[in-house]
Amino acid sequence: MVESNNKPLLQVEDLRLHYRSAEGVVRAVDGVDLTIERNQALVLLGESGCGKSSLAKALLRLLPRNVESLAGRAWLDGEEVIGLGEEQFRRRVRWRRIAIVMQAAMNSLNPVVRVGAQVAEPLRVHYGWSRAKALDRAGETFQLVGIPTDFLIRYPFELSGGMRQRAVLAMALAASPELVILDEPTSALDGLTQANIMNVLKRIKQELHTSFLLITHDIATSSEIADQVALMYAGQIVEFSSARDFFRQPAHPYAQALLASVPRLRRKIRPEYIPGQPPSLIAPPAGCRFADRCPHRFERCSECPPMFDRAPGRKIRCWLEAAPSNLDRETP
Repeated sequence: MVESNNKPLLQVEDLRLHYRSAEGVVRAVDGVDLTIERNQALVLLGESGCGKSSLAKALLRLLPRNVESLAGRAWLDGEEVIGLGEEQFRRRVRWRRIAIVMQAAMNSLNPVVRVGAQVAEPLRVHYGWSRAKALDRAGETFQLVGIPTDFLIRYPFELSGGMRQRAVLAMALAASPELVILDEPTSALDGLTQANIMNVLKRIKQELHTSFLLITHDIATSSEIADQVALMYAGQIVEFSSARDFFRQPAHPYAQALLASVPRLRRKIRPEYIPGQPPSLIAPPAGCRFADRCPHRFERCSECPPMFDRAPGRKIRCWLEAAPSNLDRETP
């Protein structure tokens, strides 16, 4: 029997989350596999609308009423959690072991409740702590994320954007979860505040050994904390690799195009753009979902590619990985 601490913290297999809409079923998350190791930061990259936030909602089962189906499996420290009943999941997993920092911190805070009370609330709900004990823990968490403890009695509108983001992070950390999901934690913040937030996350990861799933489309910011990268396109993971390999030598054509669009400070290379638009998640193509925008597409791209193992811990969803030296590539 393998000991629990030798297993990945989170392992996801064939996760699917589909929504109902007036136009049809939206396949927001469509067969996602990924792994998050202990004390690691996995960065989930992708364009807006590719399913990143839906993946976070699926993992925490924070589902809207128009859900058509949720399927797949996810093991947290070796225990399958997608199959748990809602009450079991709420009591044993949500916020205790997996917490989330949502987009738009101001929308996550109640404007008429003091910030300290909101950070203390998960401890009172999930652990039954007294108000005084929970507020003491909230103060400790405030110090951890760099907020003065006298801010406990302030209301959200009295905090700056950066301070509100730290307060929401403190709320997620209060119950000492093993995994924190961060959904665009630095969006709408200025560059200096973004850097400060990322420094806080790196310190927390080092001191508390917390694992992170960082959801973003900001390649430059994500590279500061990433240990692994999962690149998402049209509801699917198309590349999964170490951050070192991904940022130095991206393998999937979409990854190459995405990194080519990032301005460089020390190299005189003109940023490129990716032509075309992502496919509809209501009626995605039967083959490779990036094929219509790919400069290397060829006949076999009309079939859906599997995830190919390029190296241990690195997977690419592209037919070019099948036999790169023998494929007859046709460029548009």
